[in-house]
Amino acid sequence: MSVPELVQTFRFRVRLTRSATPGRTAEPPPVIPRPPSEAAAPGPADVGPGTADRAPDRLGDGGFQECAGLALEADVREYMQGGANDEVVRRVGRVRLQPLVLKRGMLVAADGGSADTSLWDWLHGMVAGGAPVPRYDGDVEVLDPAGRRVVAHWTFVRGLPLKITGPTLNARTGEIAVEELHIAHEGLRLERTP
Repeated sequence: MSVPELVQTFRFRVRLTRSATPGRTAEPPPVIPRPPSEAAAPGPADVGPGTADRAPDRLGDGGFQECAGLALEADVREYMQGGANDEVVRRVGRVRLQPLVLKRGMLVAADGGSADTSLWDWLHGMVAGGAPVPRYDGDVEVLDPAGRRVVAHWTFVRGLPLKITGPTLNARTGEIAVEELHIAHEGLRLERTP
């Protein structure tokens, strides 16, 4: 008889892949043309209408040091029954999804380039009115201590950037610059692993 083992969480990986899952709306939102005065305004190449068509297939691959928000919470509705003063009937309501919070050290290209801006570009595309906003599905996999076997695997669908926070800069400590990404999503599931 095998003895169950506890899942250790110090080895995990997160992958964000361009979503192929259709939304619940029947049609995509209309593309609203920019006024001529804004059409020639300088800005990042990945911002504006049609941004989703130019979005990368993978985003922020690897390097996350912390993942939080793997949670579902159901609302409970309470009903009082007439004549039954010592009991309450409870029914399940909507399920609330918590945003995922991913933290990672800021990555700089090995050839001496600048910091990776892909996570920031995702949020900037949404703020600039890019339609439709590219959505990403994600996998969060916890590995065994040797890093060979997946022992827990969560998936989420149709993620949107909710918030991104840059590092706290402190010249005295010289700590690694850590950025934090909050992702709102439309579904979370703990999958069975082989």
